Amino acid sequence: MALIDVRGLSKTYKVADKQPGFAGTLRHFLQRRYRDVAAVQDVSFQIAPGEMVGFLGANGAGKTTTLKMLCGLIYPSDGDVQVAGHRPQRRQAEFLRRITLVMGQKQQLMWDLPPLDSLRVNAAVYGIPDDVARRRTSELADLLELGEELTRPVRKLSLGQRMKAELLAALLHEPEVLFLDEPTLGLDVNAQSRVRQFLAEYNRRTGATVLLTSHYMADITALCQRVLLIHQGRLFHDGPLEVLADQLAPEREVHLELERPAQSDAFEGLGRLERIEGCEVRLLVPRDQLTIVVAQLLERFPVRDLDVKDPPIEELIGGLFRQGRV
Repeated sequence: MALIDVRGLSKTYKVADKQPGFAGTLRHFLQRRYRDVAAVQDVSFQIAPGEMVGFLGANGAGKTTTLKMLCGLIYPSDGDVQVAGHRPQRRQAEFLRRITLVMGQKQQLMWDLPPLDSLRVNAAVYGIPDDVARRRTSELADLLELGEELTRPVRKLSLGQRMKAELLAALLHEPEVLFLDEPTLGLDVNAQSRVRQFLAEYNRRTGATVLLTSHYMADITALCQRVLLIHQGRLFHDGPLEVLADQLAPEREVHLELERPAQSDAFEGLGRLERIEGCEVRLLVPRDQLTIVVAQLLERFPVRDLDVKDPPIEELIGGLFRQGRV
């Protein structure tokens, strides 16, 4: 049974339509006009318990609006949503105890106080006994590699340290559903990697269900086997990331380093020659012919090194966003 069940979800905003200039301002004051902006349109998907699902889309595609509706922060214009057996818009206490929302550009920690003080407040809000709160704080701090940082004012922490403390605060009540909106936004490469490792370990230990948005494809490829793609408010793909890559890239990249230079006509019938510079060669080979072509390359040429890989997933997803379809 799906833990998150979304059917026909839509959200439309009514916004004032103001023209520029003095005349536009005067008309806006005397006779205000409005227009409808569809942020999310007829989105449907289900997520099973324990799944980690990536939610991808360009800026303004509707990702954050969807997450806010799943948390009950925004009331949907149409459609039906159930999360952990609850309707989010009712904001029932039992529902709020079972979810958490982490937004990379927002913070819940009190700026001038140490994270430990904010954690005590969170524990009181959720009715967590002191001994249980201390145990959970210690366990999560170990996973997140947080120590004395918890006793320093938040304003004195680095961005990576603050983000890890934010995660600790968001998970103190042991939610079973995690909505993560750009959790590694602005972090350096090392901090991003540590946050990813923590999320993967937390999912493994607790079986928590995770819906993750990110502009960093490394977050998605490291954590999620399934992806949802949204464009201009409409969901246009729901499936395994690996299958998506296969559909988008029916060819594999073959990079060769030869012992000595070769002529371009020598590679006829061995795929599509993309580049040849001295001893460096790049070919695009159909997936179903890869084994045969690699064997022929090794037989015909003095190969010093050979590498086979998929085109970068960032390029594939970027092309999808531009097209708005698979």
